[in-house]
Amino acid sequence: MSKEERKEAAEEAAFSGQGPEESENFLPRGYSPREVEARWRERWERNRTFTPVAPAEGEPFSIVIPPPNVTGNLHIGHAFNLTVQDLLCRHARQMGRTVLWVPGEDHAGIATQNVVERRLAAEGKSRHDLGREAFIARVWRWKEEYGENIRAQIKAMGASVDWSRERFTMDEGLSRAVRRVFVRLHREGLIYRGDYIVNWCTRCHTALADDEVEYAELPGKIWNIRYPLEEGGFIGIATTRPETLPGDSAVAVHPEDERYLGLIGKKAVLPLLGRRLTILADSYVDRSFGSGALKVTPAHDRNDWELGLKHGLECIQVIDDNGRMKENAGVFAGLPKEEARKKVLEALEEAGLLEGEREHVHNVGHCYRCGEIIEPHVSTQWFVAVRPLAEKARAAVPAETRIYPDSWSRTYYNWMDNIRDWCISRQIWWGHRIPAWTCRGCGELIVEEEAPAACPRCRGKELEQDPDVLDTWFSSALWPFSTLGWPDSGGDLETFYPTSVLVTGFDIIFFWVARMMMMGLHFLGKAPFREVYIHALVRDAKGDKMSKSRGNVINPLEMIAKYGTDALRFTLTAFAAMGRDIRLSEERIEGYRHFVNKIWNAARFALMHLRDETGPCPEKAGEGDGGRGWSGENPEAGLESIPGTHHEWILHRLEETKRAVPAAIREYRFNDAAQELYKFVWSELCDWYLELIKPDMQAGGLPREQARRVLLAVLRETMLLLHPVMPFVTAEIWSALSGFAGGVSPDIALEPYPAARPACIRPACAGRMEMIQAVITALRTIRAELNIAPSRALRVLIRPADEDRAAVLEGHRSMLVRLARLEELRLERKGEAPRPAAEQVAAGNEIFVSLEGVVDLPAERARLDKELAKLEKERLLLQGKLENRNYVEKAPAELVERDRRRVAELGAAEEKLRGTRQGFMP
Repeated sequence: MSKEERKEAAEEAAFSGQGPEESENFLPRGYSPREVEARWRERWERNRTFTPVAPAEGEPFSIVIPPPNVTGNLHIGHAFNLTVQDLLCRHARQMGRTVLWVPGEDHAGIATQNVVERRLAAEGKSRHDLGREAFIARVWRWKEEYGENIRAQIKAMGASVDWSRERFTMDEGLSRAVRRVFVRLHREGLIYRGDYIVNWCTRCHTALADDEVEYAELPGKIWNIRYPLEEGGFIGIATTRPETLPGDSAVAVHPEDERYLGLIGKKAVLPLLGRRLTILADSYVDRSFGSGALKVTPAHDRNDWELGLKHGLECIQVIDDNGRMKENAGVFAGLPKEEARKKVLEALEEAGLLEGEREHVHNVGHCYRCGEIIEPHVSTQWFVAVRPLAEKARAAVPAETRIYPDSWSRTYYNWMDNIRDWCISRQIWWGHRIPAWTCRGCGELIVEEEAPAACPRCRGKELEQDPDVLDTWFSSALWPFSTLGWPDSGGDLETFYPTSVLVTGFDIIFFWVARMMMMGLHFLGKAPFREVYIHALVRDAKGDKMSKSRGNVINPLEMIAKYGTDALRFTLTAFAAMGRDIRLSEERIEGYRHFVNKIWNAARFALMHLRDETGPCPEKAGEGDGGRGWSGENPEAGLESIPGTHHEWILHRLEETKRAVPAAIREYRFNDAAQELYKFVWSELCDWYLELIKPDMQAGGLPREQARRVLLAVLRETMLLLHPVMPFVTAEIWSALSGFAGGVSPDIALEPYPAARPACIRPACAGRMEMIQAVITALRTIRAELNIAPSRALRVLIRPADEDRAAVLEGHRSMLVRLARLEELRLERKGEAPRPAAEQVAAGNEIFVSLEGVVDLPAERARLDKELAKLEKERLLLQGKLENRNYVEKAPAELVERDRRRVAELGAAEEKLRGTRQGFMP
């Protein structure tokens, strides 16, 4: 049993002993996340708790969930994203906003098709064996069978989405929106079809947009090849792709490169194939790379494609869409491109045209879905001319939409400024089929939302629909308004568009955020969201990216099963500093499970005393008590008039926390909100206030009723503050507390944020309580440092710093004696200090604990001497390093600064220990 578990067990035992036997009115001894979470999930869904009432009574607040792939499983990044969104939604409901959080899933064209094709392959079949319609029907069956997985996982995170408005990117409403957008953009000249060099995946057999290509550095080589000149001699060419040599159309040099000025306009001979190549001049050529002469292969390199267009070069495609050499590759025809590379190099060497090779590391593009190396490939594709759309989207930040953290705005601007036309066609079957038909009779291209009955030009009825489907991100770009009913007007679209905030990761700023901005502005005239919160990555405890190969993946579903959803959510929130990656470990999640247990035990303690069979029930207490007991149906009325420093202090701290938490959430400082809550609940409510009111509870009468009123108010409002981060445990506790105050719902999800009590803001009172706490903490520190048993009562002298502090300490003598476990307490401003004694200063007050007969003085002095020697040795070692000029000048600055800080810490620790040892002298 860990230290925390032992402490929790002790708390449970202590709390159980404070009240009557457990009954149906009390919470169970231990918190069972699985049982509680399942019950509240079912209740919220059954009651449609998160379905907003139309028309909106409060100011609308809307979020559309970044749709997870229907093929997907919840990973820790999803868990973080859902936690942040749910926190914002639950908090907005508390603030009186009418909240709509739309859930849904993405059809994930390539990913889903790959999954189903792998299943077919296991049966010895391919999609072509089934045919298009049967294959698509098979994918729909798979989606219905496995689509529930991701839904259940979203529910497991406690997401307060409106399931009655769930959408899927290929449902009928969204499909209609996709067709409407495609047709309109085509009519406006913003969608066109043409031949272009695209990113081609030879495994998925489809084109990919630029931002769907993932780059990785790979070791490779540069080969130096001699191209014969028509007039005699050679020109050296450096290339990383000798297999594309059969597709060369020219040789390019820089117009100012003196080495080649006499060759510009002349001919080189293509090695192995003998084709004549013009030597052209273009300032694009990098004179410092290789020989400074470039082979130009327009069909197999994007930059060469641009050179080819500029100079009117022939485009010779020698690698097909399967990654094999075509017939025009000569003797290399039919070879896989990797094998062709070897054969070309062998042939060049035999011909004496291979000059040499050298190692070279270069960025290689890979398919973001299957990892295959991307092949530049010329084909007929559909494109969106995005620049006119991008200009408006760029101007909208920050005019209409603010991005948090602001540093990501620069990334957004940079992408918008350098954007290229978007290839939107994909050569797969699963997805939104392009609404374009070609007439077989006259060749007319027809683009319509619905299938035309006949060709408008020749009235022929033999029409063939384009076989390609749209890029998955095309439908996703419409998500903020298509999910709200567009192209129909009114209803949710009128109420909830633009949405309030988009919560997403930085990795899809280009894929998704920018495209949603472009489409929303173009079709609705407004940016789709007012704010965008870009969250960081969740990494492992060392800061490494999580991956299966590293074995450092934290599975959120496993963490929920072990520690509960609330523990996982609070952990993610506590480390969600804006712009800083989260370093996560299972130990941290386990640590916050202890926090959940702390809250649970505090609630059990409260319930045992709120419904105490030895005294009046809350609903009846307070009659004739002058307003200082329970107050009718509202036991929280008049709390500011209840006397007692401990009551006034906890109510003051509650008000400060009620102010701090919404401010932090508004500014996306989620970690600050979590830290405020943790400090208040653990360090102040549980560690101090529950201890401070135990004498009141034992005294009975008015002191107990006043303590019960404050305890109920503080615990109820604390549950409301915690609820957006920890929905389940707070819902269960709130339900148990709901019978103690009139006019409240048993469902915390429907409750407003607690109203402010300005009269309870009492900084002077809080200052007095903090001084008392500082004194008690100093006494406890002395006890802990000297290993004095908790049961041993101490004799203490306190020299107050002034008369005011003396009066405060005297007024709280019984509190000091009880919580610090004192046998004797002297409060004398000029009292003679006992010897031997341990000394501390707290809030300006000098504290002396008599050690006579309490500790073994010789043994303690020996222990301190040993500790001092250890500290001094470490300090001198570090000082020696810092006196070494070479170390200070050459070591990383952060290491030097760390050593300097450590020297200062060690010096302070030594000084403190010497003071302690001095006090041990007779």
